[in-house]
Amino acid sequence: MAFSTNGNGSRGRGRFQHGGALSEINVTPFVDVLLVLLVIFMLTAHVMESGIDVDVPAVKTSNPTTKDLPIVVITKDSEFYLGDKPININEIVSTVQSRYGKSQTVYVRADKRVPWEIVAQVVGELGAAKVGVSVVTKPEDITRRPR
Repeated sequence: MAFSTNGNGSRGRGRFQHGGALSEINVTPFVDVLLVLLVIFMLTAHVMESGIDVDVPAVKTSNPTTKDLPIVVITKDSEFYLGDKPININEIVSTVQSRYGKSQTVYVRADKRVPWEIVAQVVGELGAAKVGVSVVTKPEDITRRPR
């Protein structure tokens, strides 16, 4: 014995009885993809602030932050930038204070090939002026580590 859910008895045409397939579009997968992309762009937007290419060292743990603070960039050629503008190491504190006021914290983003002495000089200059320093790193890729 066969059962039919469309209430037409046993005529055998099933769900296509009324002239065709359903014409409604399911937008749920489209909205899901858009929301995922939105979250990805929101999380990575603060990383793309400066156009200077710096390969920062990887660490096991990293606390991402979204604060809008000044960034001191040190390239692999030991060139210094405040944001995307070149700067002299001796003028870092005065330039930061003139552009950003009495900023509490400055990000230092240094290439991993820069000698530690140069990074320590920048941190020392900022520390002497009682400006907080946060060092920018990237999370270590644990999938590529040898086991």
